[in-house]
Formats: sequence, structure tokens, C-alpha cells
Amino acid sequence: MLLLTYKTRIFNELNFLIQNKMAIFNNKTENVEAPKINLVGAGTTITGNINCAGDIRIDGTLVGNITSTGKIIIGSSGKIEGEIVCANADLFGAITGNIKVHELLTLKASSLLKGDIETNKLSIEPGANFSGKCSMGAVVKDMKSNIAKPLNVEKSA
Repeated sequence: MLLLTYKTRIFNELNFLIQNKMAIFNNKTENVEAPKINLVGAGTTITGNINCAGDIRIDGTLVGNITSTGKIIIGSSGKIEGEIVCANADLFGAITGNIKVHELLTLKASSLLKGDIETNKLSIEPGANFSGKCSMGAVVKDMKSNIAKPLNVEKSA
């Protein structure tokens, strides 16, 4: 508990420095753009969809879909019930639903994934649990090129 409090304090201090646009290495005031990092803390439950333009870390529970143009990290206490779409992902927690990753998906040793994977690259650590089917490489590249194309819908009279 003490370690968690210490880490939280350091995170808050770093966040303060970034928000005040301070360069900590050369003691000069500079314009530093704050990183787009989002956090859903442990003990938090969200019901609904999340769309974000930056990276996001989930240590709580999400019942819904999540879409990110950046990296998604599901912490060891994180739980997702829904679809995930992102550029990169590191999974430590439990996910029930399909996942589409445009670049690299990493299943860590503590991860549990029940659903289908579509990714360009996949890394699975020993101890990770995965139940579903996986499509990789060229299939995903075809998926990217078809995203912008509208579906052909037949109309009946």
C-alpha cells in the first residue's frame, strides 16, 4: 500500500510539472505538450463505450467497447467486457470480447483473453491464456484498406 501511495505521489508531481510546462532536465521554462494519457483506476467501473485519441490504461472495469488511436494497456486488475480497437495493446488483465490491433498486441503472462484477435504482430508470454481465433499479418492489412470502404447493402423492393 505504501508503494502504491509513493507511485501515486510521483505520478502527481510529474503531472504537475508537465501541466506547468517545466523542463525538468535543463531547468529552463519551455512549452512542453502534455501527453495524451488516460487512466481508469482500480475500483472504477465504467458502463459504456470509450473513444480516446491518446494512450489509455485500464486498471478498473469496463463494460463496453474501447477505441483508441494510441496504445491500450489493460492492467492486471483490469477487466474488459467488450470489443477493443487500437494501434497497440499490452494485456495483463481479463478481456472478454474481440480485439483488433493495427500494429502489436502483447499478451502478458497474467492475461486472460476470451475472444478473437485481429492483429499485424502478436507476442504471447508463457502463462498467458487465450481462447479464440487469431488472424494476423496480411489479413489485417486487408482489413485496414477495407475500413474506409462502405458496405454494399442490397435493397429489396
